[in-house]
Amino acid sequence: MITFVDTNVLLDVFLPDPEWGEKSARALEEAFEAGSMIINEIIYAELAPQFGKQDLLDTTLARLGIRTLPLDRTVAFRAGMAWREYRSAGGRRNRILADFLIGAHAEMQAERLLTRDRGFYKKYFESLEVVYS
Repeated sequence: MITFVDTNVLLDVFLPDPEWGEKSARALEEAFEAGSMIINEIIYAELAPQFGKQDLLDTTLARLGIRTLPLDRTVAFRAGMAWREYRSAGGRRNRILADFLIGAHAEMQAERLLTRDRGFYKKYFESLEVVYS
C-alpha cells in the first residue's frame, strides 16, 4: 500500500509537536509497515526550512523510507479542476493551490493520504482514502 504523507504529520515528528508528535510517529510507523510512503516537491519544500541543509533532509527522508515523486501535468490538471470547484462553491483563498496539488497527487499516485487536515481532502478528492494521524 502506498501512503502519501502530508507535511503536518512529518513536522509533528520532526519539530516535535507536544500534542501530535507521538500520534503522528505511530501513524508513520503504521504506514511504513503497510507498504511505502511518498511525498512530492511541495511537501519537500515545506520541510526544507526545518532542516537547513538538503543532504540532511534527503538522509532523513531516506531513513524513514519516504520517496519523493514528481508532479506531472495530469496531477496538475486534476488539482486545478478541484481548485476551480472549490472557488466556484465560494471557497476562500485560505486554501491555496498547493493543497489541491497535494490532494490530486495523493489521489492519483497513492492509495491513501496521511494527514491531520480533516475534511478538506475528503470533500474534494472523494476517491482518496484519508487517514488521520
